[in-house]
Amino acid sequence: MRDFDLEFVRSQFPAFSEPSLEGWAFFENAGGSYPARQTISRLTEFYTRMKVQPYAPYPFSAEGGQWMDDAKARMAAWLGVSSKDVHFGPSTTANIYTLASAFRESMREGDAIILSDQNHEANIGAWARMSKTGIEVRWWEADPETGVLDLGDLDRLLDSKVRLVAAPHCSNIVAAENDVAEIASRARAAGAASIIDGVSAAPHGLPNVGELGPDIYLFSAYKVYGPHQGVMVTRGDIASRLANQGHFFNAEFPGKRLTPAGPDHAQEAAMNGVADYFDALDAHHFPGAEPAGKSARVHNLLREQETRLLTPMLDYLRSRNDVRLLGPSDAKIRVPTVAIDCGKPGEEIAAALAEHKIAAWGGDFYSKRLVEKMKADPLRLSFVHYTSPNEIERAIKALDAVI
Repeated sequence: MRDFDLEFVRSQFPAFSEPSLEGWAFFENAGGSYPARQTISRLTEFYTRMKVQPYAPYPFSAEGGQWMDDAKARMAAWLGVSSKDVHFGPSTTANIYTLASAFRESMREGDAIILSDQNHEANIGAWARMSKTGIEVRWWEADPETGVLDLGDLDRLLDSKVRLVAAPHCSNIVAAENDVAEIASRARAAGAASIIDGVSAAPHGLPNVGELGPDIYLFSAYKVYGPHQGVMVTRGDIASRLANQGHFFNAEFPGKRLTPAGPDHAQEAAMNGVADYFDALDAHHFPGAEPAGKSARVHNLLREQETRLLTPMLDYLRSRNDVRLLGPSDAKIRVPTVAIDCGKPGEEIAAALAEHKIAAWGGDFYSKRLVEKMKADPLRLSFVHYTSPNEIERAIKALDAVI
């Protein structure tokens, strides 16, 4: 294994050589990461040569369909599942709305669902609406001080009435990783399905969804160096068991039952670019390694680098008594999404940071329930493996100047 090669990594992202972005340090990755050059290349080539109805017998249509099939198969390999389990939709929010409709058709008045207020609203709103039709909503509540979830609280909510548990892999505010395997196991033991929002976790190393074991896992490709697309993994036969949400004549195809809008052909094909990028990371840092195990290798590579980046930021924040860090202060148990409350609006601080060419943002980030519960108006600085140590130093100096 080679040491983490930041120069190589940054060379894979055109944004870092874009003149208009020179001098800026980007700390809003949780809102959307820079796309890898492989993604941009795939999208451009598809629009140039294959932007026709796919799967027809003429060659450029057939090739377009093959790219789409390849994207599912390759992403499935990185996620530890079968290609039939991978679905692409317009966004994670849209995918969850479709799921909610599918689940509701098989539920009866008096059934219950468990939602966490630590969720992004995408994994709350569509489910919470079920309360208007006789479904009981039970809340797995985050601690108002720490923002974290207690598995013991989940146990007290589970019983034979519960049909599903909707929880995040990690919050986009407190950033602590939840034990997805335990959540899925406990839900399954109670006869409930587990729906895990992985949007805030997947950019920091694609998870092995097959090993984690949730029934459904979702994330957004545009936060994982790809195109604007929602990725949904459905394990086992759950896609076949849920009510068909697509055209009636597609009901026999599990891959079409939960994506009623159909795929965006170019965006789906461009998911090959995400796989291309992760393949490049593996080949560069682990030359000669066997293909088996590359998902775990790259996941660990990214997480170790991000822990190195996150540690000085957390050390700095702990040194101040006028800043409240939302979530744990241990870099090993959280992703590098850092939300802080400084006693004044986060957006105001973000505007001041922009004067120092630090690109960050403030607000609730669609986690309004959690932010209000924690009585915070946070500034958020979110970074990933391509962030440089120098950019971390610059962000710390800028924070020191504006807080």
